[in-house]
Amino acid sequence: MIIQAFLRWVETAKTGDRVRAASALGRAYVTAEMNSLDHHAAEMAMTFLLDDPSPKVRLALAEAVADCNRIPRSIILSLAEDQPETAYAVISRSPVLNDMDLVDLAAKGTAETRAVIAARRAMSPPVAAAIAEIGGEEEVLILLENEHARFSCRTLKRLSDRLGHLWSIRNRLLDRDDLPADARHALVEKVGAALSSFGLVQAAIGGRRVERITREACDRAAVDMAGAVHADQIPALVEHLRATGRLTPAFLLHTLCSGRIDFVAAAIANLSGVTDKRVRSILSDGRIHAIRALFESAGLGSDVSAPFAEAMMLWRKENRSASVGASATISSVLLSKLRGRRHASEASGGLADIIEKLTIAEQRQTARDYARLAARDAA
Repeated sequence: MIIQAFLRWVETAKTGDRVRAASALGRAYVTAEMNSLDHHAAEMAMTFLLDDPSPKVRLALAEAVADCNRIPRSIILSLAEDQPETAYAVISRSPVLNDMDLVDLAAKGTAETRAVIAARRAMSPPVAAAIAEIGGEEEVLILLENEHARFSCRTLKRLSDRLGHLWSIRNRLLDRDDLPADARHALVEKVGAALSSFGLVQAAIGGRRVERITREACDRAAVDMAGAVHADQIPALVEHLRATGRLTPAFLLHTLCSGRIDFVAAAIANLSGVTDKRVRSILSDGRIHAIRALFESAGLGSDVSAPFAEAMMLWRKENRSASVGASATISSVLLSKLRGRRHASEASGGLADIIEKLTIAEQRQTARDYARLAARDAA
């Protein structure tokens, strides 16, 4: 009877009174201040208020029931498709909206709608994936700043591909510990491309030198990444580098001399088709001729496979003796062997140049580390 009287009164009441009444009705429903009969009647009354001509009335109802998980879906979905202010009150908070509802709202809504969804406290991987697929910079930034959002590796890779050229998105992604290694390397490449295209940098040191420095810095970052990445991500990183043309003999030699043996093994398995278990067995215990044959099965020429095999044997020796600075030792010893050959092929000569640059880089890094340590001890 109370609800029936309410409906008759609503038809002639002023807007302000209807706003207060809608809010009171919603709060009474949420706090369960009704018996079972009035409960159903209240739902009918709230459904009736969805057609109220004043958006203020519908907003008051939305704010009153937004946090309740017992509100009928029909009421919540209607409010979610109302005018922006009313819709956002429900979209940002309602637990009644499931993943499919939110994905649908994100697909057909505006950028503001997606921003509201991205800020929700409950953010599942499917909803995050939907916003990552169609959202712009602002929506995605809100999503990445949402501490409650959960991302799949595939979503993070997609964000890297779609919006990695934007520095704001790129920086947020690179700060994440769960960013897959292949996506991280792709972003590093984009950082390098952005720096090399900067007019002031090109004017200061020249276009060709910028390109060379950028390439070397990206390769060094990739080598460091190969040593720091989790074991389960190494195959994906290897495949990414192979697909982008970065898995060159020079890069493989760099990783080998730097002691990234797990990465080298995964790369050889990828390139040769030999099982990972077999590759690791040959690299750890095989004779030098077996190691050369393995490298050649990965596409390396016979004149190039010899330095690779020698580097592998040197790494075994240094690793078993647990010597400090093994990378520098491997580089310098291998360089002296290549320089000492009277009849070196063009390929071997090219590898010698690469190894010399690697040796110099390792020495400079060692000096920087020493200076940093000395400065810290002196402080």
